Amino acid sequence: MKASLRSCPSASPTGRASRHTELIRTPLDVAAILAAGLVAGVANAIVGSGSLLTFPVLLAAGYSPVVANVTNTVGIVFGSFSGVVGYRRELAGQRARIIGLLLPSAAGALVGAALLLALPATVFHRVVPVLILFALILVVAQPRLSAMLVRYRDHPLSFLALRVAVFLTAIYGGYFGAAQGVILVALMGVLLQDTLQRINALKNVVAAVVNAVAAVVFVLLAHVAWPAAILLAISSTIGGQLGSAVGRRLSPTLLRALIVVAGVAAVVKLLL
Repeated sequence: MKASLRSCPSASPTGRASRHTELIRTPLDVAAILAAGLVAGVANAIVGSGSLLTFPVLLAAGYSPVVANVTNTVGIVFGSFSGVVGYRRELAGQRARIIGLLLPSAAGALVGAALLLALPATVFHRVVPVLILFALILVVAQPRLSAMLVRYRDHPLSFLALRVAVFLTAIYGGYFGAAQGVILVALMGVLLQDTLQRINALKNVVAAVVNAVAAVVFVLLAHVAWPAAILLAISSTIGGQLGSAVGRRLSPTLLRALIVVAGVAAVVKLLL
């Protein structure tokens, strides 16, 4: 998470992270973080929401919610770009879309990161469970919502609406990235006329831009638990390639169920 030095309980008066922020305490923590990063990389490449897996694992490892969020964003950005590379064939012919969504993606990420840096840590504790629950509801409702709004996909204002939607989602992604990919897929599925695989490839690009911009802000201004971030970077990069390779073979229903279970676990962990 992206928090100011004054709001991060693990920060020292000198601005350096404390030992428990930097160190992973047991081999089990290493294994859990690597496994979560791998699965998250797969999930992000296919549909998104990988942070709903990695974030609870970082919490369980003992990191504060803000440090866990910041570290997660920095670590999984490599997996995000891995997913982009893996889906590069589906990006053919989408150059205009990508260019049109770059600015709202980057601007929204900056706003979201700035909010996390500026707002007290208590706001994060209160807001994030609500955001996760919203994302989970969207995951469950996406198929029906897409069917209801399919008639509006060819409207002249649909791409403008998509830019606005991407900007707002990027704010959420910059503040807390969990399930932003799920939200993007749902919105793009409603507002674009294209196959799910091509929409997913476009989602990967937008999510990678959001994560990269937020990660740069956090590296410069927030507390990153680098051992955990490096573990996530390695495993999520591998997961991004695996997810791209097997994405078309997975059951959307099963994946949606797994996302919901992981999200509920994250909400419970935060509330406790």
